[in-house]
Amino acid sequence: MKRGFYTIMAAQFFSSLADNALLLAALALLRAGKAPEWQQAALVPMFALFYVVLAPFVGAFSDSMPKGRVMLISNFIKITGCLLMLFGMHPLLSYALVGLGAAVYSPAKYGILTELLPASQLVKANGWIEGLTIASIILGVLLGGQLVGPTLSPMLLSIDLPLITTGIDTAHECAIAALTFVYLLAAWFNTHIPSTGVEMRPLPKQITSLLPDFWTCNARLWRDKLGQISLAATTLIWGVAGNLRFIVLAWAAVALGFSVTQASALQGVVAIGMAVGAVVASMRMRLEDGPRMITLGIVMGLLIILLIFIDNVWVAAPFLILLGALGGFLVVPMNALLQHRGHNLMGAGRSIAVQNFNEQACILALGATYSLSTGLGLPTFGAITAFGVLIAGCMWLIKRWHSNNCLHHRAEVEHLLQIARHDNLHG
Repeated sequence: MKRGFYTIMAAQFFSSLADNALLLAALALLRAGKAPEWQQAALVPMFALFYVVLAPFVGAFSDSMPKGRVMLISNFIKITGCLLMLFGMHPLLSYALVGLGAAVYSPAKYGILTELLPASQLVKANGWIEGLTIASIILGVLLGGQLVGPTLSPMLLSIDLPLITTGIDTAHECAIAALTFVYLLAAWFNTHIPSTGVEMRPLPKQITSLLPDFWTCNARLWRDKLGQISLAATTLIWGVAGNLRFIVLAWAAVALGFSVTQASALQGVVAIGMAVGAVVASMRMRLEDGPRMITLGIVMGLLIILLIFIDNVWVAAPFLILLGALGGFLVVPMNALLQHRGHNLMGAGRSIAVQNFNEQACILALGATYSLSTGLGLPTFGAITAFGVLIAGCMWLIKRWHSNNCLHHRAEVEHLLQIARHDNLHG
């Protein structure tokens, strides 16, 4: 791997670490304020909101300047959201602003991989990026849980700065303030990301012209016989992963009686499984292997349903590791194949923006559905069951879709797979 790749990994790690820790701080803040259950469930879809709303623009913005600079700008947007939460803005609104920064960050983070590395290293690079991102999720949820917990927060609150009155008096405020410095560390790494030398694509004078361009790119990827399957599968997997963070917290509260701090450890267990699955996939899978992994998505949906029958933490831990590992193993080759097709069809930044739009729209839709079901009074176990059935059913439909493509468009699918195989060997 090129040296710049490791700087990108470090920047991604600390930015994602703060994102995930801040989710726990925002959730604890809502619970402390006796916010209704639906508001707590709405945190994840609110984070996804700007991914969907700004999808036509962030890809072109990412392609208009060096991607290290784009990542730096996005981290300062996250810092702004963090500070607004600290100074009293409603957690749903301020966490949505952090999501705006993440929406700007993502096309640059993934797009720079296709600029910096050959196709033969994309699966490996995705494995490391996803593995490191998942490691940041593990440590982020643990850090967030501890920052608002009864052990670490009193220690931080006891720190007294001479001649400075911070106004930070609660564990939630202390956690948010600490995470601001993590975002600043990520921003420092952003300043050291090298330029890839790829020609920039200036933004058009009429920004609204990006809308038809985006929808053209979106339609092009959905029409591609490999792009549509990899896009559908990764969209659903990330929709599951995004909402599983809250579902595990809700399940742990009902089934095990866990607090936010205790349940954050179980979130980390899921992420450990995803990291293991992602790393194994990066070592064993190739670009063309992705479509054969769709069955694992059906299994994931069924495993989510089985979660409601578990009421013992020693059974839950290995079960959640398995659940996460299936997702990690599936998403790496699918993600790499999708990036490869998107880069060939429309360029890195625009293809990642299309991918983010679909994936975050799925997170938004699934999260809104779950939040609505709890708001209408459906018990936690009932909402989890419905969620699992929906995921298994959708994955089965994607599998049937791919089988139909192979049956009726075998020559085109084989040709695209040969291109991916050739680029993987000679990139």
